[in-house]
Amino acid sequence: MGTKMKVLLTKDVEHLGRAGDLKEVSGGYGRNFLIPQGLAVLATKGQVKQAEERLKAERRRIEIARRDAEAVAARLTGQTLRFVERVGEQDRLYGSVTNVDIANKIQEQLSIEVDRRRIELEDPIKRVGNYPVKIQIAAGVSAVINVVVEGEGGSPEAAPAEASESSETSEEAAAE
Repeated sequence: MGTKMKVLLTKDVEHLGRAGDLKEVSGGYGRNFLIPQGLAVLATKGQVKQAEERLKAERRRIEIARRDAEAVAARLTGQTLRFVERVGEQDRLYGSVTNVDIANKIQEQLSIEVDRRRIELEDPIKRVGNYPVKIQIAAGVSAVINVVVEGEGGSPEAAPAEASESSETSEEAAAE
């Protein structure tokens, strides 16, 4: 029959808990391993109160960061970025529009810094058209922007899904 003791973890311990957690462990495990290794301290009232205060502060910080991310997502959602690129035959671009190009354009037009790795673009855009692009702002917060790629000196071309529409509208736009 072992005695139990309450400890406050100072570091993450595999199969036990994360730093700041209050755990009840066997006396030998606490006295002989956790405390000497600096993984935990004996849970006193003061230590527990400090841990609770740190946890509250961390929750507030996470909530503020989430609100900021949602505000950025609201600003980005529905925005349209236009790229004018040189095109060759069959509306293929000579280069491509990449996530780096999109991040730079967002910074330039909207003054919002977005990490290029957060822009979900499976392959670089190599054709003229309209493309919805998802941006992961934070965990569980994302925005969808429209990327329009046009031929240099031309009018916006129809996206592959819109190719069945009348070509008269794009010819009229080119004439203007």
